[in-house]
Amino acid sequence: MSDKVKVVTNPLLKHKLGYLRDKNTHSQDFREIVKEISKILVYEAMKDWTTMETINIETPIAKTQAERIVRPPVVVSIMRAGNGMLDAALSMIPFASSGFIGIYRDKFIHNTVEYYFKMPKDIDGKEILLCDPLIATADTIVAAVERLKNYGAGKIKVISILASREGLEKIQHFHPDVEVYTVNIENEMNELGYLVPGLGDAGDRLFQTK
Repeated sequence: MSDKVKVVTNPLLKHKLGYLRDKNTHSQDFREIVKEISKILVYEAMKDWTTMETINIETPIAKTQAERIVRPPVVVSIMRAGNGMLDAALSMIPFASSGFIGIYRDKFIHNTVEYYFKMPKDIDGKEILLCDPLIATADTIVAAVERLKNYGAGKIKVISILASREGLEKIQHFHPDVEVYTVNIENEMNELGYLVPGLGDAGDRLFQTK
């Protein structure tokens, strides 16, 4: 597997992932755990951030200097499941802007269909944190990355809780410059395109839909 794939291992993440996998975990708890895991993944994705500025401040004790992030990333949600990660990402980077991509893989035409695309005006050259809880076939991720690149985005990092080996290989084939941060790599998908053992349909479990 490419060094662009970052599997974030931590006992806390393993503990939380077990609850996400459990079919008896209620939607309210599922949403909260997705947020908790997303915060940790965003933290990892921001560890190599270098665009900083130094400013003068004053503590209650003395004058000193502080660092501030310059040109923060744009947090982009692949709807609808990505919306479950968005608030968590923005809570970690509250000064970041956000965008939305509505895209799905149509099983009849065997291709991706985009139905919504909305980005901030100042996206040109900016780093993107692209949020989607699950990467299965990776068709939507590949299409979303292509769309963002065409729109002028800079470096793109994908934040995902679970990813299939096949999907990761597809991302690296079409977009070898993209980094992926995930909690676990799943080795199987079933005939319906669900990860095995996976955690089911993340969107349905987040929003209590079928």
